[in-house]
Amino acid sequence: MADTAETLTKEQWVYSFGGGTADGNTTMKNLLGGKGANLAEMARLGLPVPPGFTITTAVCTAYYENGETYPSDLTEQVNDALAAVEKETGKVFGDADNPLLVSVRSGARASMPGMMDTVLNLGLSEVTVKGLAAKAGERFAYDSYRRFIQMYCNVVLGLKHDTFEHILDDYKERQDYQLDTEMTAEDWKEIIVQYKAAVEKQLGRPFPDDPREQLWGAIGAVFGSWMNDRAILYRKLNDIPAEWGTAVNVQSMVFGNMGDTSATGVAFTRDPSTGEKVFYGEFLINAQGEDVVAGIRTPAPISHSRAEAIGSDEAPLEDAMPKVYEELVAVANKLESHYRDMQDIEFTVEDNKLYMLQTRNGKRTAAAALKIAVDMAEEGLISEEEAVLRLMPGQLDQLLHPTIAPDATRDLIVKGLPASPGAAVGKVVFDSDEAASLAEKGEDVILMRVETSPEDIHGMHAARAIVTARGGMTSHAAVVARGMGRPCVCGAGGLMIDPAAGTFRAGGREFKKGDVVTIDGAEGEVLAGAVEMVKPDLSGDFGKLMAWADKVRKLKVRTNAETPHDVDTAKNFGAEGIGLCRTEHMFFESDRIPVVRSMILAGDKKGREAALAKLLPMQRGDFAEIFRIMEDRPCTIRLLDPPLHEFLPHSEEEMAEVAQSAGVSVEALKRQADELHESNPMLGHRGCRLGITYPEIYEMQARAIFEAAVQVAKETGYSPIPEVMIPLVATRKELDILKEKVDATAKAVFQETGTTLEYMVGTMIELPRAALQAGVIAETAAFFSFGTNDLTQTTLGISRDDAARFLKAYEEQGIYEKDPFVTLDQVGVGELVKIAAERGRKTKPGIKLGICGEHGGDPASVAFCHRLGLDYVSCSPYRVPIARLAAAHAALAEDEK
Repeated sequence: MADTAETLTKEQWVYSFGGGTADGNTTMKNLLGGKGANLAEMARLGLPVPPGFTITTAVCTAYYENGETYPSDLTEQVNDALAAVEKETGKVFGDADNPLLVSVRSGARASMPGMMDTVLNLGLSEVTVKGLAAKAGERFAYDSYRRFIQMYCNVVLGLKHDTFEHILDDYKERQDYQLDTEMTAEDWKEIIVQYKAAVEKQLGRPFPDDPREQLWGAIGAVFGSWMNDRAILYRKLNDIPAEWGTAVNVQSMVFGNMGDTSATGVAFTRDPSTGEKVFYGEFLINAQGEDVVAGIRTPAPISHSRAEAIGSDEAPLEDAMPKVYEELVAVANKLESHYRDMQDIEFTVEDNKLYMLQTRNGKRTAAAALKIAVDMAEEGLISEEEAVLRLMPGQLDQLLHPTIAPDATRDLIVKGLPASPGAAVGKVVFDSDEAASLAEKGEDVILMRVETSPEDIHGMHAARAIVTARGGMTSHAAVVARGMGRPCVCGAGGLMIDPAAGTFRAGGREFKKGDVVTIDGAEGEVLAGAVEMVKPDLSGDFGKLMAWADKVRKLKVRTNAETPHDVDTAKNFGAEGIGLCRTEHMFFESDRIPVVRSMILAGDKKGREAALAKLLPMQRGDFAEIFRIMEDRPCTIRLLDPPLHEFLPHSEEEMAEVAQSAGVSVEALKRQADELHESNPMLGHRGCRLGITYPEIYEMQARAIFEAAVQVAKETGYSPIPEVMIPLVATRKELDILKEKVDATAKAVFQETGTTLEYMVGTMIELPRAALQAGVIAETAAFFSFGTNDLTQTTLGISRDDAARFLKAYEEQGIYEKDPFVTLDQVGVGELVKIAAERGRKTKPGIKLGICGEHGGDPASVAFCHRLGLDYVSCSPYRVPIARLAAAHAALAEDEK
């Protein structure tokens, strides 16, 4: 783009449409915006589109790059385009007798409904309103004029709606009017006088009466709205780059408020809620489009079928204007066939003549998106590959979890972060033990904690949902809840929890333990009472679409799971193996934690081995159940990773109980806990460092794995494929030492049982040094699994549990585009993954590569893994379908290049 406005010449900045022709078409969405491109396309299709023109997104870009200055020849091009509209309509902009009025609307390349500004009825003035009145009636003309003043002042001049609403309300009260429809032409004339006086008083200048000045004011306001707060936030939430800019569409006005032969409405070619192939929409007779949006009047349904479905007594458009309805249906069918997608249509009827104001691919629920995609593929309208691309991976969250009924009443208690989707109803409890106890009795409970720790696993598993006052989207509670498929709300800062009193407070209200609440994990909301729910329906369409996705994807998809329920859930969702079995999660069950603690508290190796002997059959049983469920699929099992202090009690009451059970004094237990306490446990005595210092722990786990695999092979005939993963390796020497012990254990088990099975020993790459030394480490490792949660922490030097305090500010200021614990930092952490993959494969071309961090279920991160040529991604059970679909999208995107 040029550096100065003077050099921005000899380019087409304005594209006209109307009269069956157009300068642009639907392929020019980047330049003309979605609205402008579709208006041009509808005009080219010969549909009844009011003529107009589009000022391109390139002008918006130039406007901001050049100090809010327009290209030098833009005015000339706008004047030429306006003259073409005048010729097409037979009206003249600013003319006293036959005035042309226009609408001025934004139109970005990505739909941003309600985010930017619109001005209708532009061109009305003290002179032109009289010409409009002579043609269409005084009441209509002056009502349109007051609407224009109010809208223009708000959008262009920056005056608040309240200024005009107070004037109108006061006037109606003095006249004893209840509705705007009671206002006469004389009433509107008086209102206009008061409106203009208020404008001059607040701004110190009169309301602009020159239509040309009005037009350029509105154009500038639309370009300005691209940078308003709500548009910036919407772009951030929907990944829309600021540099795309918006177009401006100037279009001749048609009026749906010219009496009972006029109307305005919105229609969808299919039901946007269910995807059903029915004509769906609403309309209002004698109204402008803003009346439908404002909700001042209740719209009527378009068709008989829709009226019957909602029990409406209002006459549908099919009866009120049968010829118009017939034409509208034909247009809708033509548009859907042309665009090969469900269309969202805006239309106006002026004196029984239909006009099309907009068409766009309609927004829809996940359930509707699924049905529409599959139906259109089966109708032959699109291919199977296109159907796969029509459903966004993130939308699957809505299909895989129960959700709040769309029309349910919500009594919001507190709002936090939407950490894990789904919805649940239950009684509030503040203690994990109590959650587990009540769940065993058949109670539905919601576990509410200030924050969670690994010791809460059993309570989290027992609960229907989890709520924490602290923590971010990748806190312990969030990560574990997603893995379990539990709805979760984290970081609810307005939540004050008092477990001792058995209460929590939020927003000036107090609730007690046992009170029923509803959790909406998708919205991050805690609601009072039991709210109506909708269960997920994984119908045949879901299976069809996922089968089509599996045909094209190259990445395998595994799961992070260790309980039989989660493993079975993931398998049913299409997991092709286990990418991460976190063995420490198995230690927190009520029958195991005392044994684990006795092992930790043992004073010598003999004492530890005695405790580990008790754990061995428990671990063997766990692994056997996993191998049975996964059959011949590979299972990556990570040996003990967290620091030992996480298994010890924290409260005085728990300390006393554990001390008594272990036969030691409370003081001795406290001393042991103090000795194990670490200033920074993430970087301390954990992972392979435990295996180096206490090899008997890893030897017990390896024995449990191999004995379980042999047992299942003998019982079922399957051939389990154990992949033993050594965590937190920084040097090859660590891996050499521990692999030797794992191999020795495997050899011993195979000799004892007379059965030999294939197995692999590899490592988790979660330290920058390991990534850089991958070529050396690959000489020993059979596989690398990138633990991107910890690799992100150790690369960025950020604790994921504390990052919520500042990451939002970092995102807002553009330091990180996305939370790096949600979407992989591709240029930093991702570069280390790339280096490790390249160096590992150079040493060992056949080395198996995958990731098992939370990023394995993030679509953007999955696409990155596909581009790197990794073998698989692994994610929590409920994100397996998301990863499958994201992998298919990545493969199809590559094929398009």
